[in-house]
Amino acid sequence: MLVAPPLVGAVTSGPTWRHALLGVTWLVGYLAYDATALWLKARRRRRWWPPVRAYGVAALALGTALLVTTPGLITWGAVYVPLLSASLALSAARRDRSLANDAVTVVAAGLVGVVAYGLGVDAEPATWLPGASSAEAWLPAGVLTAYFLGTVLYVKTMIRERGNRAVLAGSVAYHAALPVAAAAAGPTLAAVVDVPLLVALLVLLAARAVVVPLRAPGATPLQLGLGEIAATVALTALLLVG
Repeated sequence: MLVAPPLVGAVTSGPTWRHALLGVTWLVGYLAYDATALWLKARRRRRWWPPVRAYGVAALALGTALLVTTPGLITWGAVYVPLLSASLALSAARRDRSLANDAVTVVAAGLVGVVAYGLGVDAEPATWLPGASSAEAWLPAGVLTAYFLGTVLYVKTMIRERGNRAVLAGSVAYHAALPVAAAAAGPTLAAVVDVPLLVALLVLLAARAVVVPLRAPGATPLQLGLGEIAATVALTALLLVG
């Protein structure tokens, strides 16, 4: 989730050295966010402060360097500040594992693909939000965001909400809707991905959302993680090949 969106955005728009800086800033920024979230919900906050300080300082330095080299990115703050604030508020309320917080973090990750696209050599002239004026940026970001939202539901049916029939039904319904939506949007998506292959992959993921929770409810986190890596790599490859 952290790597695929900026990677796809960078490759599809033409990689530049600024993508490397964006990638490092994004990853370190995530570590700062994660450390802050843990600090906010901790009862003994002093113990968790050193990582917040270390990652926070590193993220600030990298973010400053990124903005100095690409000042136009500062307008994305109008998008990310509300997302970050909402997620940290949920963490402070110890709702960091809630579906709402997961959705916020997935959307934030997906949008990095649009940000990355705006830095490319083939990107359209910068608008108020660099990258946001191009369908070629939004379509892959939308596909990845939809996929990762499904991943959130699927993983919940296997771990925190295992045995919860309502969550399983929601996950199955969502995954079943994805290939239908992709097929319906085929004429539009064809500009960025091989639609038949995308639909085929989404059908497989929909089948997994049904079979694994029912047939293999004891799958370990490692097994689930490896499966997610494989699915993410497959989807990312489809989007990169186009």
